[in-house]
Amino acid sequence: VQLVESGGGLVQAGGSARLICATPGSTFDGYAVGWFRQVPGKAHEGVSCLSGVDGSTYYADSVKGRFTIASDFERREIFLLMNNLKAEDTAVYYCAAARYGGSVAGGFPLEIYKIDTGSWGQGIQVTVSS
Repeated sequence: VQLVESGGGLVQAGGSARLICATPGSTFDGYAVGWFRQVPGKAHEGVSCLSGVDGSTYYADSVKGRFTIASDFERREIFLLMNNLKAEDTAVYYCAAARYGGSVAGGFPLEIYKIDTGSWGQGIQVTVSS
């Protein structure tokens, strides 16, 4: 599935930003869609995930209560709404999608980790200034 990310940019600490992951010409029905982020020198961190089957969601402890993942009605776009941003949220954010028919309430499904990172979205920079 083709993934196109948009949004992000430079935000002041305490501010908000929105990321969008779209799949042109398709939908995320039957997929689990996850947002990852990476800072130089560190491994990718799974931030949040949404099931395109039952709508369940998962959040990493580092963003719980501040970030919200959601989809549009037709599940053509997945949004990551980021509030109360902190300097440590500065990273390149990627979305990834994998066919998955279950709940993600317990965490990222293994199927997403099996996706080659080359199939992820192009990545989008979020910079939080303090």
